[in-house]
Amino acid sequence: MSQFIMFSIDVFASLFIVVFGLLVILIAIFYVRDVTQTKHAIRRNYPVIGRFRYFFERQGEFFRQYFFALDREEMPFNRAERSWVYRAAKDVDHTAAFGSTQSLETTGTVMFMNCAFPTLDEEALAPSNVTLGPYCKFPYTTNSLFNISGMSFGALSSPAVRALSKGAKLAGCWMNTGEGGLSPYHLEGGADIVFQIGTAKYGVRDEHGNLSTEKLKAVAAHPAVKMFELKMSQGAKPGKGGMLPGRKVNAEIAKIRGIPEGQDSISPNGHPEIKNPNDILDMLTTIRSTTGKPTGFKAVIGEHTWLESLFAEINHRGIESAPDFITIDSADGGTGAAPQSLLDSVGLPLKESLPLVIQLLKKHGLRERVKIIVSGKLIVPSKVAWALALGADFVVSARGHMFALGCIQAMQCNKDTCPTGITTHNERLQRGLNVEDKAQRVANYNKYIHYGAGLIAHSCGVTSARELKRKHVRIVQESGLSEPLDKMYEHYH
Repeated sequence: MSQFIMFSIDVFASLFIVVFGLLVILIAIFYVRDVTQTKHAIRRNYPVIGRFRYFFERQGEFFRQYFFALDREEMPFNRAERSWVYRAAKDVDHTAAFGSTQSLETTGTVMFMNCAFPTLDEEALAPSNVTLGPYCKFPYTTNSLFNISGMSFGALSSPAVRALSKGAKLAGCWMNTGEGGLSPYHLEGGADIVFQIGTAKYGVRDEHGNLSTEKLKAVAAHPAVKMFELKMSQGAKPGKGGMLPGRKVNAEIAKIRGIPEGQDSISPNGHPEIKNPNDILDMLTTIRSTTGKPTGFKAVIGEHTWLESLFAEINHRGIESAPDFITIDSADGGTGAAPQSLLDSVGLPLKESLPLVIQLLKKHGLRERVKIIVSGKLIVPSKVAWALALGADFVVSARGHMFALGCIQAMQCNKDTCPTGITTHNERLQRGLNVEDKAQRVANYNKYIHYGAGLIAHSCGVTSARELKRKHVRIVQESGLSEPLDKMYEHYH
């Protein structure tokens, strides 16, 4: 036994010497590399030790998310919001105890005004049907308040798109393709589809990048495709196009988007054929007459005098020329990669742009003709209900449904390293995303958004969430007092 002990000690001593020797060699290599490189001043002045600075900087996001940020502090979505989505998606208890963790005195807090005589359960109604495209050959009618916003295949993995498609079918909501074209994965679940046409015309472009009416007809021939959305701009990149690196343009994506395989594909920062409001209407008319289906546009609202011109031209041409819907995207960023300056400082947030557009439509007598879809960090029932009260007909969300798929806000969407398999083409990481399970979670999440918005509506004394109005909402001001929503936005009248 003593010989075995001595042998073990000798082995461990030898291993220790080897490991220690390798560590010394590694430190020496790092030292030489640090003092000879010229890109990082910290590493040059403090060789080896300076490397810890970059390590801790990279770990900062993780520690803030899981250990230091309070429930309502984190951005862009705080832990309380994400936790509600996770619980709703898993169909587990999503109630809370011991009071709200949200400060009810913070400026901008939304408060719904409950009435003394709430709607009884037997009086509660499902959301009413809304028809888009009454002048189209194939109008689209739905009662879904909450739908899946545009996320392209290519930005999302194929399992993620498949799960969203199947989940949308289960929920009875629509799914927007994003600007990356219509893939088989969008169609697989049988959900209603909104086909988005971006500035690069992916999926409906000719060899020169122009809109192809033949390809439009081919897309419209799919019964699942219910509407077409012309994307003017989005919250993540208002006024800027994007580039799909050639290394991501595999044979499948090249075929779906109609671009050469293996080559960089650059999206213009605007539609080359659209220079003024008249051009928007001309393009919408072309798409609508070619497809026979409801057609609208998506934009981040900033400078808005063009809307006055657009609405005036609609009344000049005739009400049938109007967009069947306008999707208003908030200047809050989105799922894709974008310049920080645009994310932080360009465009109007939804609380400004939504009432502005609603009032302009009323001014020109177009409010009933043009339906309003809104997007922008509306991932919990209270925010959906707020948007409906402000005048929206529908709410769409990308990131909310990503959370339902299991997104942990790792902020890796632009790096192909998403740990949950949602925004990566790494097959090893995609294996963690079970399509059937995640599809059910998407459906559960959608169900509880509708339920929660309806719960708020019933407390306010109306029978469904579509009946919520500005009078049902007050906003906390700097004084700590709340102000009616009607009064807050009266300058838009």
